[in-house]
Amino acid sequence: MIRFPLPGRRQLKIASMVAAGLLVASVASVPAQAAATPDAEAAVASTAAQPVATSALGVDEISSSPNLRQIANLPKQAPFDTAGAFGTDMAFQGRYAFVGNYNGFVIYDIGRPAAPKIVSQVLCPGSQNDISVYGDLLFLSTDSSRSDDSCASVAQSASVKESWEGIKVFDISDKANPRYVKSVETACGSHTHTLVPAKDRRTVYLYVSSYSPRAEFPDCQPPHDSISIVKVPVKAPTEAAVVATPNLFPDGGYGGIPGQASATSGCHDITAYPAKDIAAGACMGDGVLLDIRDREAPRVINQVRDTVNFAFWHSATFNNAGTKVVFTDELGGGGAATCNETVGPNRGADAIYDITGRGDARQMVFRSYYKIPRTNADTENCVAHNGSLVPVFGRDIMVQAWYQGGVSVWDFTDSTRPKEIGFWERGPLSDTQLSTGGAWSTYYYNGHIYSSDIQKGLDVLELNDWRTWTANLVHVRELNVQTQAGYLSW
Repeated sequence: MIRFPLPGRRQLKIASMVAAGLLVASVASVPAQAAATPDAEAAVASTAAQPVATSALGVDEISSSPNLRQIANLPKQAPFDTAGAFGTDMAFQGRYAFVGNYNGFVIYDIGRPAAPKIVSQVLCPGSQNDISVYGDLLFLSTDSSRSDDSCASVAQSASVKESWEGIKVFDISDKANPRYVKSVETACGSHTHTLVPAKDRRTVYLYVSSYSPRAEFPDCQPPHDSISIVKVPVKAPTEAAVVATPNLFPDGGYGGIPGQASATSGCHDITAYPAKDIAAGACMGDGVLLDIRDREAPRVINQVRDTVNFAFWHSATFNNAGTKVVFTDELGGGGAATCNETVGPNRGADAIYDITGRGDARQMVFRSYYKIPRTNADTENCVAHNGSLVPVFGRDIMVQAWYQGGVSVWDFTDSTRPKEIGFWERGPLSDTQLSTGGAWSTYYYNGHIYSSDIQKGLDVLELNDWRTWTANLVHVRELNVQTQAGYLSW
C-alpha cells in the first residue's frame, strides 16, 4: 500500500491519477539497467466527469461464490480498534498467524481456524508494520519518521536528523510475551521487507524496500535507486546490521508521467524465490527480475515497464515453477475507488508475465491483465493488492486481496486467459462517503484462506472447489508470502 499522510513524513501524491479517463493499452520492455525514457505515446484520453458507481451490496452485506465461505471473523481489539489502526500484512508459523497493524502487531492462535484467538498484542506504532517471521524471530518494518527507535516513539519530521525509521527485531519464542531485541535504521525507512535465508540457514537477509527521497531529509537523499540489505545472524540477532545498499537503477529507472504514473525512486516490494535464486521487484515505475545467487549483491537481469496501464508497480508473485510472475498495480495508492467502469479492466489490475530464456538471457514477456469482474461503488477503495499462490497440483491459482473489492481466487494457468473461480466480499463501509478499509492481505495457509481486513480484523475463509482440492495435501511449517517456497511435491 502506498503510504497515507502522517505528520512530518514523506508522501507520494498519486491519488489524483484515479480521475484520469481510460487509456489505450501499451506495454514496453526495456533491457536491464536501461535509461529511463517516458513513453511519449502515453496520454490521457478523457478527464470528463463520469457517472457515480454504486454497490449492489448494502453496508457490510456479505456476497460470495458458492465455493468460498467465511467461517470466522475476529474483530480488532483495543488498542488496535480505531479507524487509524490499519490491519496490514501477515505471516504464519505452525498454529500461529502474525498480523501487522499501524499500531504494532497481533499474534493469533489459528489452531482451530473456525475459532481464532488473540494470543498477544504488541503496541509499537509506526506505519506500516510489514511483518515476517523466521524461527524465534519476528521482523517489523517502520515506514513513518519517529522520534526514536522505541515502541514509545512519537511521530517526528524526517527533516530532523535524529529521526528514526527502519527494521525492528523481536524475539517470539514466547508467543504470549514477544520481546523487542534490536533495531536497524535504513535509508528512507522500511516500507516493506523481504526475508531471504542464506544458503547455510544460519543467517537471514532482509531486502528492505523504501522510496520517496527528498533533499530536506538527511536520511533519505535523492537519488534513491537502491534497496538496503540487512544481515541477521539467527543465533545473534542483536548483531543485525545493514551490509549492502545495491543500486538497482544506476541509470535512474523510469522518470514517470506526472499525474499518471510514478517515477522509480527505489522499490515498493520484492518477492524472492530463494530455491531458484531469483526475485521479482515491484519498483514503482519498473518491474525487475533479479538474480539473487549472491544474497548480498542482487543483480537486475531484466526490466519491464508498462507506461500506460500501470501507475504504481506494487508487488509480485511467481508461479510455483518460476516461469511466470504476476505484478500488481496499486493505482490510487490503495485509498481510491478504481474498480469501476470509469477506470476499466486494465488499470489497477494484475499483469501476468511469462519468464522466457535462461540465465542472464531471461526475459519477462507480457501476456495479459486480470482484474476482478465486479463493479464496486465509488465509496469503496478497491485495487489489486497482496495475495498468494494456492498450492494446487498442475495449475497456477492465486488468492488475492482487493481492499473493499474483497477476496478473489483466480486461475492463470493459461497466462493469456486468466479467470476468476471464486470470490468473497463485504459491502462498503459507507454508502455515502469513501472510507478506507477492506482486505489488505489475503493468503492461503495450510487448508484455509486468511484475510487481514484494515478495519474488520481477521477473516477466515474456506475454499471448496474441485480445482483446488489438492492444496489440502500441502502443509508448511512457516509462511512468509514474499519469500516463496517451492512446493516440492509438485
